[in-house]
Amino acid sequence: MAVRRKTTQVKLNDSLYIGSEHPIVVQSMTNTPTSDIEASVSQVKQLYLAGSSVVRLTVKDEAGAKAIPQIDARLQAEGLNVPLVGDFHYNGHLLLDQFPDCAASLTKYRINPGNVGYGDKHDYNFETIIQIAKANDKAIRIGVNWGSLDQDLLTEFMDRNDGSLSFKEVIYQAMKESALRSAEQAMAAGMPEDKIIISVKMSEVPDLINVYREVAKSCSFPLHLGLTEAGTPVKGMISSAAALGILLQEGIGDTIRMSLTPSAGQGELADRSLEVRACQELLQALELEYFKPSITSCPGCGRTSSTYFQQLAEEINEYILEQINTWKPKYPGVEKLKIAVMGCIVNGPGESKYADIGISLPGDNEEPVAPVYIEGELHTTLRGDNISQEFKEILDNYIQSHCHPEPERRQDLITSTMGS
Repeated sequence: MAVRRKTTQVKLNDSLYIGSEHPIVVQSMTNTPTSDIEASVSQVKQLYLAGSSVVRLTVKDEAGAKAIPQIDARLQAEGLNVPLVGDFHYNGHLLLDQFPDCAASLTKYRINPGNVGYGDKHDYNFETIIQIAKANDKAIRIGVNWGSLDQDLLTEFMDRNDGSLSFKEVIYQAMKESALRSAEQAMAAGMPEDKIIISVKMSEVPDLINVYREVAKSCSFPLHLGLTEAGTPVKGMISSAAALGILLQEGIGDTIRMSLTPSAGQGELADRSLEVRACQELLQALELEYFKPSITSCPGCGRTSSTYFQQLAEEINEYILEQINTWKPKYPGVEKLKIAVMGCIVNGPGESKYADIGISLPGDNEEPVAPVYIEGELHTTLRGDNISQEFKEILDNYIQSHCHPEPERRQDLITSTMGS
């Protein structure tokens, strides 16, 4: 794996930084009408509690701009200090100027240089946003999208091309230049370098890889990675993992999102946290960050006609998702545990022994017992109808005794062990 690309450190708040040597930040975006305060608060909470360190909201009109301070206040009242990002297109300069409470409540402003203004208005509108960001000590993301690339800039690069570059290569150059020129313009207007993040999003995997490689060689700004429209859940996750996995392995990328199309009919009721979980799984698969214990489970075959191991794998995964926010503050390192839930004798015992804790369920024609292994050694053998609950209890006990709980809890464990 390549060494992480060295970038400028951008501070979003006292506990969250992007770039430099800080952990890669997962983020997502609401799809509720921002003016619907109840729905927006609910979805921001859903995303934040799932692990989205940053949550972006569309700010497209006066109603949305007025809602942002109320959304922020509602979250703060519940003890959730969520960094909110305003997504601005076309009229951001007007909304931020007219609604100073909105400007103050947001942690970061997303600016699209392709539609911030046209002709003579472009520079004025862009610099208006920069001055407001400066006055409020806010970070910005200069977000260039292939679908809304500045057409004047694209024409300039097309005219420059002597035929030696393909159309796609011209696009890459124009997108890179749009981002870097905008960053230079922001700094010329007084924006500190350590308040700028860049993205250059495209919708196809090879294009995304190529354009980010170009940008990474040309600047030290932190980079936000993501396909601009990744697609429906399966396609979107596969495409995003393919593109982001390559870039992250090359040390490129400081914050990521998977932009997944919600399932039909769900609309704003869709579980947007799937985006978050997919990003977490990608980072954990690459061993770049850890968010929750990982579960190894077999796909099943003709040896495993029973679906019990599938049910158990789902139950344990759901149990981990329910408990992880409680476990992490109490048991540092719990997110790095490896758990195996296997379905037959072929690989079951081996995988279970390799994991920190594992269970090997019986396959067809096997004795109806389920050996449980802890750190490679047989711990116990479970039988009967209560295997799921018994395995959860074993998992709980393992976490309490092996994941370095806080001193007072560790002393309680020692005392209770001595007493027994």
